[in-house]
Amino acid sequence: MKTKEELLKLYNLPLDELLKEAKKYTFKEFEFCALVSARTGKCSQNCKYCAQSTHYNTEIPTHALIGVDEVIKKAKLAKENKALNFAIVTSGKTPDEAKDFDELLKMIEEINKLGLKSCASIGICNIEQAQKLKKAGLNRFHHNINTCESYHNEICTTHTYQDRIDTCKIIKQAGIELCCGVIIGMGESVEQRIEMALELAQISPNSIPVNILTPIKGTPFENYFDKIDEENIIRTICIFKIANPNSSIRLAGGKKARLSEDNIEILIENCVDSAIVGDYLTTEGYRADNDEKMLEKANKILKNPL
Repeated sequence: MKTKEELLKLYNLPLDELLKEAKKYTFKEFEFCALVSARTGKCSQNCKYCAQSTHYNTEIPTHALIGVDEVIKKAKLAKENKALNFAIVTSGKTPDEAKDFDELLKMIEEINKLGLKSCASIGICNIEQAQKLKKAGLNRFHHNINTCESYHNEICTTHTYQDRIDTCKIIKQAGIELCCGVIIGMGESVEQRIEMALELAQISPNSIPVNILTPIKGTPFENYFDKIDEENIIRTICIFKIANPNSSIRLAGGKKARLSEDNIEILIENCVDSAIVGDYLTTEGYRADNDEKMLEKANKILKNPL
C-alpha cells in the first residue's frame, strides 16, 4: 500500500502523468448499476450535505417505503438500461427504523429473480440483519464512509465514523460484497482526500462510488460549489484508483451536475471502472444511452448484462 506522502506526490504530478499512472489499474470492462430511492426523506441524521435530513428545510418530496411492485418496475427498467447491479436505497439511520425490514428482504428476492445483482443501501446494520440479508440473497451492501475520519465530525454528529466502519466489517463478516465510497467537495483538504483513499484501502471494498457534492438549497452546504473544481475532481479519483487497484471505482452522484462530458470521458478512459446510470436519490442523472455514448468515445467496453 502506498503511503500518504507517496500519494500526495502523485496527486501533484502534471495531470497527464497522473492520468497515465492511474490508467495502469483501470479494468478493461465497464459496469453500469442503477438504484431506486425506496424510502425518501424524513431522516433523523444531521449529515450536512443531505436533502433528506429532518434537520434542514429542503422541501424535497418525501415518501414512505414504496411497494415491491414498484421496485420490480424500476429494476426491469434498470436491466433494459444494461445495469448489472440494482440497489434499494432507503433514508434513515438503520434498516429497521421504519419497521419495514421484512419488506426490504422481499424486494431483494424479487430483484434476484430478474437476473440482476441485488444491492441495498439501508443504513447502519447489525450482524443479525446482515445474516438475514445474506439469506435473502443480497449480493452487495452499500455503505459509504462519506469522508475521512479526521473530517467526519464536520459532516455529521448524530452517528460516528466508527459506526460506519463497524457496519462495513459486519457486512464482510456475513459474506456480502461491500460497496463503500465517499462524497468529495465538502470542504475537505487535499490531504484529507488522500486520507479517504487510504482508509478505503484499509476497508478494501469491492466497489468505491465517488460522489461529488451537489449543493442542495436548505442544507448547511448549499453554497459549497467552489470547494472543488473539475481538475481536482479528476486528480482525486485518480488517487482513489491508484490506492485501490482491486476495487471498482464508480462514478456516482454529481456526475452530471459537476462535470463536463469531456471530463467524464477522461475519467472513464483513465481511472473509473463503473458508473450509476439514471437518476440518483434527489438529483438528476444522465440517460443510459448518453452514458453509453461516453463509453464509446472513451474506448471502454460495457460489461454484458446477465
